[in-house]
Amino acid sequence: MTQAIDTPASTRPARPAAKPHGQWKIDGTAPLNPNEAFKADDNGLNVRERIEKVYAQGGFDSIDPTDLHGRFRWWGLYTQRKPGIDGGKTATLEPHELEDRYFMLRVRIDGGTLTTDQLRTIGGISRDFGRNTADVTDRQNIQLHWIDVVDVPEIWRRLEAVGLDTTEACGDVPRVILGSPVAGIAKDEILDPTPVIREIRDRFIGDAELANLPRKFKTAISGHPSQDVVHEINDIALIAVIHPEHGPGYDLWVGGGLSTNARLAERLGVFVSAEVAAEVWLGVVSIFRDYGYRRLRNKARLKFLMADWGPEKFRKVLEEEYLGYALPDGDAPEKPTTPGDHVGIHEQKDGRYFIGASPNAGRLSGTLLLDLADLLERHGSRRLRTTPHQKLLALDIPAESVKAAAAELDALGLATAPTIFRRSAIACTGIEFCKLAIVDTKDTTIAAVAELEARFAAKSAVRLPKSLSLHVNGCPNSCARIQTADIGLKGQLLPDGNGGQTPGFQVHLGGGLASTSRGEAGLGRTVRGLKVTAADLPDYVERVLESYSAGSLEGESFAQWSHRAADEDVL
Repeated sequence: MTQAIDTPASTRPARPAAKPHGQWKIDGTAPLNPNEAFKADDNGLNVRERIEKVYAQGGFDSIDPTDLHGRFRWWGLYTQRKPGIDGGKTATLEPHELEDRYFMLRVRIDGGTLTTDQLRTIGGISRDFGRNTADVTDRQNIQLHWIDVVDVPEIWRRLEAVGLDTTEACGDVPRVILGSPVAGIAKDEILDPTPVIREIRDRFIGDAELANLPRKFKTAISGHPSQDVVHEINDIALIAVIHPEHGPGYDLWVGGGLSTNARLAERLGVFVSAEVAAEVWLGVVSIFRDYGYRRLRNKARLKFLMADWGPEKFRKVLEEEYLGYALPDGDAPEKPTTPGDHVGIHEQKDGRYFIGASPNAGRLSGTLLLDLADLLERHGSRRLRTTPHQKLLALDIPAESVKAAAAELDALGLATAPTIFRRSAIACTGIEFCKLAIVDTKDTTIAAVAELEARFAAKSAVRLPKSLSLHVNGCPNSCARIQTADIGLKGQLLPDGNGGQTPGFQVHLGGGLASTSRGEAGLGRTVRGLKVTAADLPDYVERVLESYSAGSLEGESFAQWSHRAADEDVL
């Protein structure tokens, strides 16, 4: 038997030192990758002057590559996908081979608040510069396409003349602030978050000190008990609660995000009053700036820091290093009792009404936006809202005009009483314009919804769930929130049986956020081998809904059933 030898520590080989995460407060601010280098070289906000004075005059070919693929995002501009490139080439071509000479332009709409003048301006820009394109996103923005850099200064002039902009609509910055679409008008609102959203917007958006974050930073704030801002998947969320001692305020959530590494936000267990909400927001985003991981791009979201720290340490750092005071303990918000998409006709607290309408998979047009502005004004309204569910809310409709206004919205293709298929269908941009996409999403979703509506209109014996969220994404990045849908579809190419490939999806089942049917958010399940081609999508949804009808318990939601169903029942 060989006797073990105790080697002195001084002679043992040293373990390799752990690589730094690129945390500014720990590792210093020296850039550790090309993304960090270009941000250190020149703040992304500075590119606006070059766009206006150089690139708009010189055209696409005059754009510096680092500005084109980096800093342009700080002003809401991404190059869009060149037409005719199939999904199989998405991962094999270089960005310059995939991209067109035109841009997607994202109009930033904090809280989803719009006037009819602003809506008409966006519609006119779409008509004049964007080939009549317009999509409402699940982050309450409106996106236009086919934008030429030579037209960008005039587009900015028009937007800013009506109080809109594209500042930090993309990039490693604080993105648009999601806000309750019924802020200030709902009869059952706990508190109006509009002042907090406005304060954050006015004080911090466009601030150079916060314009170099490790990656994007997403915010959600709601004062409504429906929790209507998908708070569990944002970097920071403030959700209305009533504290037994301090009254109405907010519950603080941190560290949510989906993409390829889905993680739900966690409560810090604190109560945040409206008076300090903006300061707390600044503290959280500053922690991300100073302690966020910058070395690896795929680890640079706040959710990874939260996963390592946990809520207790995060709270301690927030209070001791950034606020300088302790926040009161607080309880979680109660389970929602009303749907958070606000679709349909609802009375406002002032006696007028708002009407929630559902576009087809978020697809709009400049012409439709102009027609909608006219419609609202005919009925005495000058306000509307976008929602985090790709919906539109017409506000301030007098009681005597409600039926006529709803009928006119329906005639525009904005359904005010949609089927369960259309009501909760969400689709990302997809291969039509997105350089990351593998499959089509918008047309696929619109066609599938229409087919399912036709099929189930004749299936009165099938017991459908009360709601069904169908989210369609063109790639793994989950812009359409596939992990938190009843049926979430992740785009990929599948074998076509003839040696080739065809567009299709991996299926996620049973995900969801806080709603009337579930008190806590949860991610969907995947089943080995459960993939469906785009052409077979209606057949699959029909089949799984028939299984739900046959096997679910009374009052059981689709998500509840799908998590306990046997694999063969969901294949």
